[in-house]
Amino acid sequence: MLHLTKLAVGVRDIDHLRTLQAERLDTNPPLRHRTRNFPRRRAEILQGGSMYWVVSGTMLVRQRIVDIIEDHWDDGAACTGLILDPELVPLVGRPTKPFQGWRYLSAADAPEDMPLLAPALGEAALPPAMQRELRALCLL
Repeated sequence: MLHLTKLAVGVRDIDHLRTLQAERLDTNPPLRHRTRNFPRRRAEILQGGSMYWVVSGTMLVRQRIVDIIEDHWDDGAACTGLILDPELVPLVGRPTKPFQGWRYLSAADAPEDMPLLAPALGEAALPPAMQRELRALCLL
């Protein structure tokens, strides 16, 4: 299994990415990310690979890649469509240097999913501002 990493340019946090993708899914299904280059290792990615999104310099969230297809930009030019599962899975954040395009990420090098917190731990008792900040950092 192989993954891809991509910078989520202009995205503030996971909730912002979720909102942008929900709008895109409503107006132009299926949910996809278009990119110029077609991954040569497509078969490995489609064996359970995910798109690992880098948000504000940190690898914060992943989405399963459902398919990789030949697609077209709005102007008709050819491109690649990465068909994504709408579910966003928060990660244990990892700082990531900027890069262009996308990069392969081996399963061994991928950050772990964020463990789910049980409500019994007192999450609801935190002040709303602190809850927002912790969610932005993917700690809740």
